[in-house]
Amino acid sequence: MTHLYTIKGMTCNGCKASVEKNLLALEHVSDVSINLEKEEASIKMDSHIELKTFQKALSDKYQISEKEELKKEIPEVAFEGEEQSKLQQLKPLLLIIFYISAASILLHFKNWSWNDFMLDFMGLFYIVFSFFKMLDLKGFPESFRMYDPLAKRIPVYGKIYPFIETGLGLMFLMRFEIKIALIITLIILGITTLGVTKTLLDKKSIRCACLGTALKLPMTEATFIENTIMILMAILMLANLL
Repeated sequence: MTHLYTIKGMTCNGCKASVEKNLLALEHVSDVSINLEKEEASIKMDSHIELKTFQKALSDKYQISEKEELKKEIPEVAFEGEEQSKLQQLKPLLLIIFYISAASILLHFKNWSWNDFMLDFMGLFYIVFSFFKMLDLKGFPESFRMYDPLAKRIPVYGKIYPFIETGLGLMFLMRFEIKIALIITLIILGITTLGVTKTLLDKKSIRCACLGTALKLPMTEATFIENTIMILMAILMLANLL
């Protein structure tokens, strides 16, 4: 992943060289590119690094801060462009949704109930998707805040989001306080869907964090569709409960 930072205090090429050397010395940093005139640093890392770690590596003369809009490296696997179709790029996501749907159907095919099917689908959806987010609890918030409006404003929300999904999954599967779980679903997925919609309309090429950072998926219409399906299910379930 590649992030863009602002570094104040660089006045010459000597400063530039010093900053590059200190940042490259950090573990997990693989490349540093500095634009002296713009006071910008593009840092490529193979694992999430906190801002305070960068600041500690620099002298007090320099002040580093994140740009308002982080620039992510386009993942090689997920964004090989013309060589891969959208279907090929989204194959992991589609397979996961297929298995969740199949499992939900098999649980009730002898005694069919749409309500139970939707509850189990939503429960399994949250459990499986939160599992992938749990694989990289440090890297997920950075990817999530790229498009989720609430995570941008409140960073801690991105950190606890995987646990919220796990809790919701258990609530649906255990049939515990379903109405509350449905309301929370409408709120959190509604917020995320707004961010996804804006990203798609702006035609930004970023990674979708729906399956964490373990699987490098591009942000496409599929992300919007999966959120919309969950929102529609929540609305239908709430209508039946009221």
